[in-house]
Amino acid sequence: MTKSLTKIWLGGLKRLLAIQAEHAQKRAKRAGLKAKRPVGKPSKKARRSAAEAVVPPPAARESRVRPRAAAWAGGSWTRSFHSAPPAPGRLVNHLSYGLYLPAGASQAESLPLVVMLHGCKQTIDEFAEGTRMNLLADKFGFAVVYPEQSKHSHAHRCWHWYDDREHAGLGEARAVASLVDALVAEYGFDAESVYVAGLSAGAGLTSLLALHYPERFAAVALHSGPVFGDAHSGMAAMDVMRRGSHQDPAALVDQATDVAAYPGMPAVVIHGDADRVVAPKNADQLAVEFARLNGLVDAEGASVAGDVREKRKDGVLTRDYMKGGRRVVRLCRVAGLGHEWAGGDDAVPFHSSKGPDASELIWDFFQKQRRPQAERAAASPAAGA
Repeated sequence: MTKSLTKIWLGGLKRLLAIQAEHAQKRAKRAGLKAKRPVGKPSKKARRSAAEAVVPPPAARESRVRPRAAAWAGGSWTRSFHSAPPAPGRLVNHLSYGLYLPAGASQAESLPLVVMLHGCKQTIDEFAEGTRMNLLADKFGFAVVYPEQSKHSHAHRCWHWYDDREHAGLGEARAVASLVDALVAEYGFDAESVYVAGLSAGAGLTSLLALHYPERFAAVALHSGPVFGDAHSGMAAMDVMRRGSHQDPAALVDQATDVAAYPGMPAVVIHGDADRVVAPKNADQLAVEFARLNGLVDAEGASVAGDVREKRKDGVLTRDYMKGGRRVVRLCRVAGLGHEWAGGDDAVPFHSSKGPDASELIWDFFQKQRRPQAERAAASPAAGA
């Protein structure tokens, strides 16, 4: 069994590295670094054909948000760190982050806040550039914060989403929640409109935040994320990513939290059907888990409230879990998309121009959700412990 899980773990790591190598090759090719000159003298017929059909070479593909500074659009970008409550075994717990304020925003404005959690082998600069969320922030008027995992905590900057102990994933979730509280207090962001979105391991940490700090967030988005509640070790996490959970997802929710006391959490789940790192089965199971958290299905996954609407359009399967005419959980499965952010900047690893613009889709879902201030005030400092 150990040998099998080790093989799965190594396979997952190889797939992540392969994605990065593929993007590097694409960049080099687009820049003309791999262009080959013809060897030998071409024939008379070939020269005549070339003269009759002169086609200009394709322009080198560049990021749609180049130059790099444009990733921050027209607003202000600040890098800093937050001194979160120390985790067991650690005297200090500094969480690095980048904060984007849209153009023309003043500190006194009550802006919504979107928390963006990157995936493995990503930096917050790459995540901001690839998702283009800051461009939407300028357009619609909200702030964006990008917490960054330290290489000291994980060599590949992965969040420990599968390990809900204080010195691992739960401690990371607590640091992010503490950062949100500090920013809301300092900048006066709208505490009823705080949202969190994550990619891959970032989506896994988003699930932890939804489970343990629901009062702080109005809605969540999980892109290419693993089902939660099954894996509790690195090896088991790789197995879940590769195959999904072997357990009933609704039952996993009941093992993780008291559903009767849970305040609910609107969620949008996005996943590529060609994902070779996190199996698409995870997306279907995540949708059921959040349907359970919102009281839409029972412990066996059977519908007990609302209805489910499904449609296919332009290669995207959309499944909406409705309640009282309101969309509570949305699942989007994108055909042909790998382990990448949909509709993003494909010059950046782990982002693709395929599919709908995930950032727009996520913000469209977020802006319709609010968390009443009364619920937030009721949350104790020890919430989630």
